[in-house]
Amino acid sequence: MNAIINLSATEIAQAIAKNELSASEVVEAHIQRIEAVNPQLNAVVVPLFEQARAEAKIKDAARQQGDKLGLLHGVPITIKESFDVVGTPTTVGLTELARSKATHNAVMVERLRQAGAIILGKTNVPHMCSMNETDNPVYGRTNNPWNRERAPGGSSGGEAAIIAAGGSPLGLGSDIAGSVRLPAQACGIHGFKPTSRRLTLVGHAPLFAGQQAIIAQPGVMARSVCDLSLAMKILAAPGQEAFDTNIPPVPWCEADIQIEKLRIAFYTENGIITPSPAIRRVVREAAEALEKRGAIVEEWTPPDLLKASQLYNQLLTADGFATLKRQVGRSKWHPRIKQYYQLAATPKKLLNSVAAISGFFGLDDMANSLGAVGELSVTEYWQVIHERDRFCTQFLTAMNAKQYDTIISPPTALPALTHNSGFFLSDDTNYTNLYNLLGMPAGVVAATCVRQGEESDREPSKSIIERTAYKVEQGSVGLPVGVQIAARHWHEDVVLAVMSALEKHFKAQPDYPAHPPV
Repeated sequence: MNAIINLSATEIAQAIAKNELSASEVVEAHIQRIEAVNPQLNAVVVPLFEQARAEAKIKDAARQQGDKLGLLHGVPITIKESFDVVGTPTTVGLTELARSKATHNAVMVERLRQAGAIILGKTNVPHMCSMNETDNPVYGRTNNPWNRERAPGGSSGGEAAIIAAGGSPLGLGSDIAGSVRLPAQACGIHGFKPTSRRLTLVGHAPLFAGQQAIIAQPGVMARSVCDLSLAMKILAAPGQEAFDTNIPPVPWCEADIQIEKLRIAFYTENGIITPSPAIRRVVREAAEALEKRGAIVEEWTPPDLLKASQLYNQLLTADGFATLKRQVGRSKWHPRIKQYYQLAATPKKLLNSVAAISGFFGLDDMANSLGAVGELSVTEYWQVIHERDRFCTQFLTAMNAKQYDTIISPPTALPALTHNSGFFLSDDTNYTNLYNLLGMPAGVVAATCVRQGEESDREPSKSIIERTAYKVEQGSVGLPVGVQIAARHWHEDVVLAVMSALEKHFKAQPDYPAHPPV
């Protein structure tokens, strides 16, 4: 079993095509692994084991008959609960939807199935896919396979946890503020989101108003970068524009990217929340590794990242979370989502007053966060949209001035969060949500683990944000951390090429996060 579950999706597909493995034995190995670890993780919340076993037999018969095989023929996968899978509920944690059943597969799910993939089950999400932890009133809490006292990130946290633990080689997630990349960082795997509007969300759970303004994207997660590339080739195949007019017919590119010809920028902090020492270290190590490969690598200060954070929060909460409240309806509230709603629904004048008082007492981080939250008038909303577009132009102009092809940065400021610490650490998502605001493709590659002596150099302060961050850093030795890579719109091939180069470099290091202790 161990030999099979340690294979990549690409290796599994090749072994099945060569008749070295059967789909049935591959599926069974992964089911056994899920059954062994899931009681500790609560990652797979809608198991589809008998269905998967039956499909595996059909795949094996097709191979024996000499049928044409898809790129993922016989490969077991898992799917984030927010995507429709026929015969299963899509609740995003809403108790009122627990008995509903999808009648069609989401488009992205169906594309993977048509390529031959076999769905093992659906994985857990935060309530309304709206937290950097994974917990909801329907399925409960998911634990991190590296430390069960830690969260696996969100909102694709269940997906990341089961992939890291060897229960699935490949998974489908979605990303609105880093929801694929944050869990990848927390669980020590790889995650990738494409350019905004590259992939359709038809068949994904409805988004509330703020999420629609940012433009969420399906994304892929795996323990091997080559699996991300393989999955994206399938998901981004032509034809989406025929049923989703939001998707431009931009061909998927698989160019041979030469690392030595790239101009690469990197930064180790965004001026909002300082990353832990291990995360700053690994960004510099990644920059050095790429420079040794021949790339031109320069340290860079991107323009006005605080403004980007404020714009993101303004768009996300522009309706005071009224749409979110309506969608929750009679369902049970998760306490933290209730807190978010109460904050966003607080009258803007009161929020501004609290922000001003926070700033007066030197709590600039709290002042910046509160000042960008709350309901906007229609006029104010369109002004924010204008400012967002202007910021995107400013950012790209700064990249153009230096002719940068790609950017390396921290994925988060912290390793995996302790459970229930996320409310005061929303700023931890600013490293990822920047690229949702910009619409640029971005990925996170697993790199290393927190070493002895580099848990924290943060000074405990009167700021509750900094105090909470300091507490999260304590006891973090051995937790995985990664590196984020972003590139220009529609240049996903550049992101994946750099991720592949960094994967090769970090896998050769002794503290690469290959096997969690679960």
